[in-house]
Amino acid sequence: MKIFLDTSSLIKLYHQESGTDELENLFSNFKLTAIYLSEISKIEFTSTIWKKVRTKELTENIAKISIDFFENDFNKFSFISIENKILEKAKLLFSIYGKSGLRTLDAIQLSTAVSLKKHSELFITSDILLNSFFEKECLKTNIQNA
Repeated sequence: MKIFLDTSSLIKLYHQESGTDELENLFSNFKLTAIYLSEISKIEFTSTIWKKVRTKELTENIAKISIDFFENDFNKFSFISIENKILEKAKLLFSIYGKSGLRTLDAIQLSTAVSLKKHSELFITSDILLNSFFEKECLKTNIQNA
C-alpha cells in the first residue's frame, strides 16, 4: 500500500500521543510499499517538535533525539519536492477553500496530496480541517475507502 502522511500524522510516529496507536496499527497491518511526505514536512516536523519543547511536552534532549530519529529515517520516505506546480495548485486551492480556513502550509500539504491522487492509495492527516479538504478533493482518507 502506498500512503501519503501529512506532518500532523507523521509526528505520531516519533512522539506518543492521541492517534499514535492507530497509526502504528496501520503500519503493522498493511504492507507499505511507499510513504509519501511533502518536502515541507521536514520543516514542519522540526517546528512541531520544538513547539513541544516550548509547551513542556518534551525536553530539549528528547526533542533532539526525535529529530535525529526522523532524519535517520529519511530513506524510508519518498519526499515530494515543492515545485512550482505544487505551489501554483496550493494558490488555486485557496480560491476554493480559503474562506473555509485553509492555512498556508496545509495548502502545500493538500496540493502535494492532490498531486499524488493517482499514486497513493491512502491519505492520512490528523488535522480535522485538512482531512475535510482531502475528502472534498476525493482523496481516500480511511482504510475502508482504500
